[in-house]
Amino acid sequence: MGELSRNPGGGGATASAGAARWARKRWAAVMQVGGETAATVADSPWTPLAMARSSLTWRSAIYLAASLALGLGCFVGLTVGLTLSLALVIIWVGLPMLALMMIAWRCVAMLERQLVRAAFGVRIPSPYRRLPEGRNPLTKLKAMAADPATWKDLVYLALLFPITLVEFVVSATVWSATGMMLAMPVIVAVDGGVEVSVGFASYWAGNPVEALPISVFGLLALVLAMYVTRVMAIGHSAWARLLLGSSVSQAENVELRKRTEHLRASRARGVDAAEFERRRIERDLHDGAQQRLLSVAMDIGRARAKLDDDPEGARALIEQAHSGTKEAISELRDLARGIYPAILTDRGLDPALSGLAGRASVPVEVDVDLPERPPAAVESIAYFIVAESLANIAKYARATRATVRVAREDRWVVVEVIDNGVGGAVARPEGGLAGLADRAATIDGMLIVDSPPGGPTIVRADLPCTW
Repeated sequence: MGELSRNPGGGGATASAGAARWARKRWAAVMQVGGETAATVADSPWTPLAMARSSLTWRSAIYLAASLALGLGCFVGLTVGLTLSLALVIIWVGLPMLALMMIAWRCVAMLERQLVRAAFGVRIPSPYRRLPEGRNPLTKLKAMAADPATWKDLVYLALLFPITLVEFVVSATVWSATGMMLAMPVIVAVDGGVEVSVGFASYWAGNPVEALPISVFGLLALVLAMYVTRVMAIGHSAWARLLLGSSVSQAENVELRKRTEHLRASRARGVDAAEFERRRIERDLHDGAQQRLLSVAMDIGRARAKLDDDPEGARALIEQAHSGTKEAISELRDLARGIYPAILTDRGLDPALSGLAGRASVPVEVDVDLPERPPAAVESIAYFIVAESLANIAKYARATRATVRVAREDRWVVVEVIDNGVGGAVARPEGGLAGLADRAATIDGMLIVDSPPGGPTIVRADLPCTW
């Protein structure tokens, strides 16, 4: 995953590490299917005071009291709509009606997922299979009918009315009783006296003061009502996740599909980067070493022609050809180093990065802490990230020093390049920083650029050692 971000508020290694942890969590959230994005009724505190202060308690109570209307509407709509559609199938009118009913109950199920999230804090990811591309509605309807999630939605909505009816009766009973007991002093003040009977016992409250003990019992009833609401909310959300959410196999398929799409995009960018690099190498060979060697061949030819008549002129041409040969060798060595440095293969990252630091335009401190050599792909990407970063420092940063750190953190190799330059680095499409992100993305790595105006600039890459 290539991740480019800026933190205008500050810099430093701490900011970079925090940004990397944020990026890792974000990537885990992208790759995770299901779960909650915030506190839910299931993991909220169960103490009375915490429940009273939590908005989830009151949102759950409102949903449990009001969802009966949705359940009743679904029951009536499904009963009438499906019965009428099936009865009219014999004259073909029922088929489009069934298709419309299927679309309607899927839309209601989508609405219910949002209501469950708003009421209970539970996020239910969409379980539907991807519809075929194109404009043919029959193909899309066929795919919807073949999706098991469509029929699970139907089962959920068919059972919604009896379940919400029970929830409504229980909620109305406990909350109305609680409200009456809490408001008993006001009721007594208005009516002039109330007799409260519980079983064989009765209590007469003739004035608001005598009604205060009933309000105390109302506080206990409030705690009971919150617990009852919490239990019903957990049960309803679990049932909703069972029928409206993805099954285990569906969740795995969704996760694999997301990962496949991500890898496909990363590989495509990697292919583009490789093709661009191939064209660059071809251009460098044509414009550099090839022209240099051609000039050497011409000098040698001229020297051979003058060898008998003008030995001194031939000697000068040979010296010129020798100098050109050394320059061509130097250019070829630089070109080969840009493709894959031999020192990286032979000795690893520490000597290779020290060589880069020695050729840098500013003093560079290198710190490599790797207990063992990472995979070759990780070493190569880490090397070119440092090389590109140091080249950018020389061109744009106006820095006086830089630091390169490479370390192993769990299953990640962390590469960090920090300079004290002017900052303001921005990743532009097809630019050097974007190219670094694409390199990291080819192995599911992450790249973070933190470069506020005024500096410092931090380029950090987290590269996995396993993928």
